[in-house]
Amino acid sequence: MSENKIEYEKMISGKLYDANYNEDLLRLRNKTQDLCFEYNNIKPSDLEKRTNALKNILGDMKERCIIEQPFWCDYGFNIKVGENFYANHNLVILDANIVEFGNNVFIGPNSGFYTAGHPIDYSLRNEGLEYAKKIKVGDNVWFGGNVVVLPGVSIGSNVVIGAGSVVTKDIPDNCVCVGNPCRIIKKIEERKDL
Repeated sequence: MSENKIEYEKMISGKLYDANYNEDLLRLRNKTQDLCFEYNNIKPSDLEKRTNALKNILGDMKERCIIEQPFWCDYGFNIKVGENFYANHNLVILDANIVEFGNNVFIGPNSGFYTAGHPIDYSLRNEGLEYAKKIKVGDNVWFGGNVVVLPGVSIGSNVVIGAGSVVTKDIPDNCVCVGNPCRIIKKIEERKDL
């Protein structure tokens, strides 16, 4: 197995890997950042061209997906987006590991989903090493503006994450959560009037 393949395997498995100096990973990120640059410079009203450009960036994208410009990600192919996905301006997804969104996910402006983390030990950080942990989001989730989701977090279905929240730990189904660190403030009861 080549050194480049080894670094990718370490990255996707959550181990420390060479994020800064591995040529293959740098090439992949540069390619994706060029694609994001192109996407961000498409006329906003040209929805067909924007959709086609997103299909070239994202790893898996269902129908009815809108990501307002600008949008940035590291690799793109590690992002999986469900049906009826909407993200407002300035979405950043650092997808060194899988970032998976369910159906009917809405994301407010200036939000970030960061799979990448760095060692506390400065000598490892200085070597360009980092780790990446998967992020998973269920169905029917609404994120307010300026939300940050950190590495390794899973968010259940039927969840509201309030504006400005920093999600550091898993969130179960059917709740409203806010704060830094984000915490449950209310359980959502199932509607009985249907």
